[in-house]
Amino acid sequence: MSLQWRPRLWMVLAAVAVVAMVAAIGGLSMVRFYDDQLVRQTEGELLAQGAVLSEVFALQLAQRLEGQVSYGVPAQVARPRAADPTLTPLLPMLRANDPVLPSPPPAPISTIPAEPAAAAAAQSMAGLIDEVSKTTLAGLRLVDVNGVVVASSQEDVVGRSVQSRVEFQRALTGEAVSLLRERTPEPGDSTLEGLSRSNAIRVVVALPVIREGRVWGVVMLLRTPMTLAKAVYGDRKNLGATTAVLLAVISLVVLGLSIVVVRPVRALVKQTRAIAVGDVEGSRAIPRPRVAELAELSVSLESMAGLLDQRARYIQGFTSSVSHEFKTPLSAMRGAIELLTDDYEALSADQRKKFLGNLRADTDRLTRLVERLMLLARAEVASATPERVDVSALVSALAAPRVVVETEAGLHAQLPADALSATLRHLIENGLKHAGPTATVRVTARRQADRVVIDVADDGPGVSQANAGRVFEPFFTTARDSGGTGLGLSIAAALLRAFSCSVTLLNPGEPGAHFRVELRAA
Repeated sequence: MSLQWRPRLWMVLAAVAVVAMVAAIGGLSMVRFYDDQLVRQTEGELLAQGAVLSEVFALQLAQRLEGQVSYGVPAQVARPRAADPTLTPLLPMLRANDPVLPSPPPAPISTIPAEPAAAAAAQSMAGLIDEVSKTTLAGLRLVDVNGVVVASSQEDVVGRSVQSRVEFQRALTGEAVSLLRERTPEPGDSTLEGLSRSNAIRVVVALPVIREGRVWGVVMLLRTPMTLAKAVYGDRKNLGATTAVLLAVISLVVLGLSIVVVRPVRALVKQTRAIAVGDVEGSRAIPRPRVAELAELSVSLESMAGLLDQRARYIQGFTSSVSHEFKTPLSAMRGAIELLTDDYEALSADQRKKFLGNLRADTDRLTRLVERLMLLARAEVASATPERVDVSALVSALAAPRVVVETEAGLHAQLPADALSATLRHLIENGLKHAGPTATVRVTARRQADRVVIDVADDGPGVSQANAGRVFEPFFTTARDSGGTGLGLSIAAALLRAFSCSVTLLNPGEPGAHFRVELRAA
């Protein structure tokens, strides 16, 4: 498998989730920011208008007061100043999620008369207030120090008292007040008409009219900010362009996800279909997967396809060999039975005895074949359950005539005892059969690093170079005439392979067959 770095699937999904989250949070933040800006924009406009009206109102009052120093009430709150002490800026500070005060009840008619100087000054500003209100669509009110409205953009409000309202009370202390109030819907309101008639809140600004440290009156302004829907509609071209950019980004994310995940998955589906129909070329790993898990899965599928193809070929060859091994003795048995059946009287006693002996030999051969095949099948599917076997004791128990054993003490390995015993007995039987009637088999066991090594060697003619590559193939034998099945070494190799152990042939072509068994030390 390639060592090239690839992102994990969880990384891709996490990246997509992060992009989606950032987009959502960014969108919500922009909406909130836009909403705040609409409120602050309205507040800023009202502050600017109020500052001008406050100054004009103060000038008109000063002309009528003729130097009176006791008019009004002392200012208790100092106006914030900038770095330059000569500047007293009024900055919009409201936010759309600031607390919203309930809509106040209609202002009652004042029980006390308006201050004469304030009323006269407001009368001189009536035209200015009317024109400003028509242009800005704001509600404007000039209030004297007693809370009586002396001028307003709405004529029915003049003469009413706003003394109980919190914005007036705070402004009377010298504080510039900005706050939000609920707006009660009025008949004729529309979401598509009127820039100041479709919102549920209203921005209220109250600015004190201050001279010589005393509050001479209050300028109150109110207006409903533009709704987000109206602002979006008014800025639809820019927002449309922004939406197009966002759609392009989302399209790129989807395209990237398709390239990184969807296309490789489709290639994997194609690969699995090729495996299902036995297409070796189509089952190869996809060339450039972008995600690590998909790359691993594709390589695993290719490996599985190769293993399945190898197993299929093995089964095909195995079936052919089994058929051949069974066919030969069965044919001989059939021929002998036919002769004994058809020509029994014509055959001599020695001939009948010979044919019956052949039948018994072929029957014994078939019995051995069936037993070995069953043992081989069990070896191929053996469960690799870790067990601990005393190798020293097991090897010592193999001592017999023509079998010499030598082992270190305290050797233990990780595999079932019956699997190791069957393997070593097959090797010993193989050596005794092929080395000759006077040959000796030597079995030695020793520890080597983290392995237990067992050598099984005989002093016979050995294995030729030509046969060395086939000794572990099923049904390969050079002793077929003497009843060999060719399954002993195959069974030994299969038994060991099931438990991550191995058996190999050493020094082929030299005198004496030498097999080495390597086991995992316990």
